[in-house]
Amino acid sequence: MLKLVPTDFHPHLKARMIQRGVTKEEIEETLKNGWGADDAKPGTEGKVFVFPYNARWESKHFAEKEVTVYYKVIRGRFMVLTVKARYGMAFSKGGAASENRI
Repeated sequence: MLKLVPTDFHPHLKARMIQRGVTKEEIEETLKNGWGADDAKPGTEGKVFVFPYNARWESKHFAEKEVTVYYKVIRGRFMVLTVKARYGMAFSKGGAASENRI
């Protein structure tokens, strides 16, 4: 499994992870098994993965959590730039993960 180290994260990312309810393990899983994010900006890559959630987030119950991770390689170094999370159900489970591994 892909293991990220603190230097792999953009400095503002920890605050975004807390704000959006995303864990380091979810980021690693998304990078390993996710499919390409269609909305990544040019020069940036993105991966999406849908997790079973079945829990409460901000006082509402949700069945799933969709995590999107945006990253790039800067001067030969891998860098996670930011993450997004959407909570809901019946998210599209796009692409074959094996074709999109880092």
